[in-house]
Amino acid sequence: MMWKRREYMIHFNKLAIAIIFALLAVPLAARAQQEGPITTQTLVNIDSKSNTPPPQEDISLKVGGKPASLTGWSSAAGVNGSGAAVALLIDDGLRESVGRQIGDLQSFVRNLPPGMFIYIGYMRNGTVLTQQDFTLDHASAATKIRLPEGQPGISASPYFCLADFVQHWPSGPKARFVMMITNGVDPYNGSDSPLNQDSPNVKTAQDAAQRAGVAVYSIYYVDAGRGMRTEEASFSGQDYLVQVAQATGGVAYTEGNHSPMAMKPYLDRFLSAISETWVATFPAASSGNDSRLVPVKFSTSEKGTKLHTADSVLPGNQEGALPSK
Repeated sequence: MMWKRREYMIHFNKLAIAIIFALLAVPLAARAQQEGPITTQTLVNIDSKSNTPPPQEDISLKVGGKPASLTGWSSAAGVNGSGAAVALLIDDGLRESVGRQIGDLQSFVRNLPPGMFIYIGYMRNGTVLTQQDFTLDHASAATKIRLPEGQPGISASPYFCLADFVQHWPSGPKARFVMMITNGVDPYNGSDSPLNQDSPNVKTAQDAAQRAGVAVYSIYYVDAGRGMRTEEASFSGQDYLVQVAQATGGVAYTEGNHSPMAMKPYLDRFLSAISETWVATFPAASSGNDSRLVPVKFSTSEKGTKLHTADSVLPGNQEGALPSK
């Protein structure tokens, strides 16, 4: 009887091991199938003197340093903004003077195109606290904008917050945009000296945004602790915001070392930038490593036209904007 039980256990163990190996082989096989060129998308902002986007055939593209062909070219905003989703991330440590700007922020949200999704969140303690999840009810979302807490450094680092947020962006067929309102200072990078501008926290946030296909815009605004900081801190924070914006295809709006007298002009420019952004679709080679970013470079033969894009993309990323007609 004991022998039969032992024989049964040996057979059971062999069966269990076989099942485990079979299960492990599934993701490996699936991963192998993903190797090679796969459909990828990224956002391309068009700065044109003619206010006319160049046609697909006039766009040149290099992926990983090698020429590639566009297979799709469509408006990121779509019809009535229905192709885009915007996340407004406000630093909870901003000065109380930002209260004068609340009206501009609320007006911006209320007047978004009807089909554009909006999210309202506050950057605090290294994460983003949801004030209003993604919604099409712009009037209701506008009422969720409140005064920041105004405690110096309460965000911990806006780059911790950004990285955490974009990694949990909800799935859906929308081109992704972030507008951050912050001083951009990373207090966890040691000295604020312009000679110490290589922050791993900023790089992590930048890479996370690229992997998520998010274009990051920002408006520089002084925080509650600005009076105790040096001018170097202001320059440091602004440089970081510019770094993230340029790497992701966005723009960092600043007025020197000062908070803007009014946010409306920048918010208007941000909304205009969304309407001037297109989704480019193309094949990008994947090695099967889900975290490997690939450099991309766009150019056009159209005179007086500049293209602003993320400098790297994740093969397989899908912005999911409306298909070109």
